[in-house]
Amino acid sequence: MQSALTCDVVVVGAGITGAACALAAARAGLRTALLDRGPVAGGTTGAGEGNLLVSDKAPGPELDLALLSVGLWAELAAELGPAAEYEPKGGLVVASSPEGFAALERFASRQRAAGVAAQTVTADQLPGLEPKLAPGLTGGVYYPQDAQVMPALAAAGLVRLARDAGAELHAGQEVTAVLRGRDGAVRGVRTARGHTFHAPAVVNAAGVWGGQLAALAGVRLPVLPRRGFVLVTEPLPRLVRHKVYAADYVADVASDSAALQTSPVVEGTSAGPVLIGASRERVGFDRTPSLPALRALAAGATRLFPFLASVRAMRSYLGFRPYLPDHLPAIGADPRVPGLLHACGHEGAGIGLAPGTAQLIVRQLTGGVPALDLAPFRPDRFPDPEEAPR
Repeated sequence: MQSALTCDVVVVGAGITGAACALAAARAGLRTALLDRGPVAGGTTGAGEGNLLVSDKAPGPELDLALLSVGLWAELAAELGPAAEYEPKGGLVVASSPEGFAALERFASRQRAAGVAAQTVTADQLPGLEPKLAPGLTGGVYYPQDAQVMPALAAAGLVRLARDAGAELHAGQEVTAVLRGRDGAVRGVRTARGHTFHAPAVVNAAGVWGGQLAALAGVRLPVLPRRGFVLVTEPLPRLVRHKVYAADYVADVASDSAALQTSPVVEGTSAGPVLIGASRERVGFDRTPSLPALRALAAGATRLFPFLASVRAMRSYLGFRPYLPDHLPAIGADPRVPGLLHACGHEGAGIGLAPGTAQLIVRQLTGGVPALDLAPFRPDRFPDPEEAPR
């Protein structure tokens, strides 16, 4: 049965970013409809590790957004309660050579100047933080601001808070058209079920499908999927206390390569299993299991934590990070289409950056002053591809 709903804003995508945007919009007094083609957290969010990180970000716009979000996550965690499994456990980045340690400390020094809490850890201090770490590492940096949530539960919790504030959730509603008036401005969306949602504002929080949604509005946003795998071990006593990763992980995050890249990232969870990442490759939406990727993850993890060699991996899963070419998300109003706002392209940092992104979006929606300069996140910053030679 076809129906129509009139509201102030339609948020497309019920992952962590869309959920946060819907919550912020509803609490700002806006009549809010949250749509998703599937269930809550059915895309990238449900396949994430739940990292809330400042440790992997160089000084600049993304780090500024991460620092804003860290404080907002602490406030949200108090509302969400234990169900979201929020854990401010801190992160530990380690180096295996003197040269790597020196480079890591230079990176941390720049971060400290930008407001990050980063504590140098010498080789003899590492066992005090992580007793099971491999011997022979030359040192590391500890980041007490790093934290973790269980992403699907956190997204569901944010949606619950948004509904308590008046937002309406419409799962299983794939957007097939962005409605525009004669003046080109947004007028709402239509879904595959024939439902129409009339609104003067649409927020594109569609994650890896953000480029497709932008195209429905007639604009280009070059979001690409970047595949990643995670290994999950059998439940264990808490033998890994922090999020621990090798220093080369930061370089992999910033890489433009489409080829498979892996760097060891290991973290324990309150539920018991150890999560092992991280891999990155651009292979479209190919969901084929990759033994080379999984073997590389296992090998890297055992180099960091030798005890894992005798631990069983119970399962693996994969997800697709929404990648933009300059590694910054698209956040804010699109000057090409009045009423269209974007909140996507966060790659692997979306869980951590969601509340800050939502605050920036809603301040634009309500005419407020954003806490950060939105210029680096402009959705129209990507040039159109050059025309093919004739």
